[in-house]
Amino acid sequence: MAGALQAAGLLVWRRRGDQVQVLLAHPGGPLFARKDAGHWTVPKGEVGDGEDPLTAARREFAEEIGTAAPTGPAVPLGQARQKSGKVNTVWAVEGDVDVTAVVSNEFTMEWPPRSRRMQSFPEVDRAVWFDLDGEARVRIRTAQVVFLDRLRARIQGAPDPVQPTLDP
Repeated sequence: MAGALQAAGLLVWRRRGDQVQVLLAHPGGPLFARKDAGHWTVPKGEVGDGEDPLTAARREFAEEIGTAAPTGPAVPLGQARQKSGKVNTVWAVEGDVDVTAVVSNEFTMEWPPRSRRMQSFPEVDRAVWFDLDGEARVRIRTAQVVFLDRLRARIQGAPDPVQPTLDP
């Protein structure tokens, strides 16, 4: 996977009764304002040159959600390639995070297109807890469903399911 853009993220999860929930983030900005199912993501971001991927994952979580990541053990969920070619490396961390007031870092883009006006938008406009075996599968990007499957296997005590996945 050398040469591909590398991103690292944390799939934070918690138990609520007999349900397992995962925290997913909705991308901000005008391109995603009306998009929902299939567009939510594990909070993640680019790994800097020479940066430890887990350190990058924790940093990106804090930048995108606006609060420090839970400090529990980080369980590797492996890698998966998105359609864009970006390779995501994700860890699962059990914990609870208040998502009622997400404060994300921002990006700047020309908006509206060809207007020559630059505007700032949050990278993440909201984060929500979704049931692992229900709504999370509908909301998350297709290339990231594999991380939900790997988390489910880990929670159920199945043999290590972590294998790199190169989704088309």
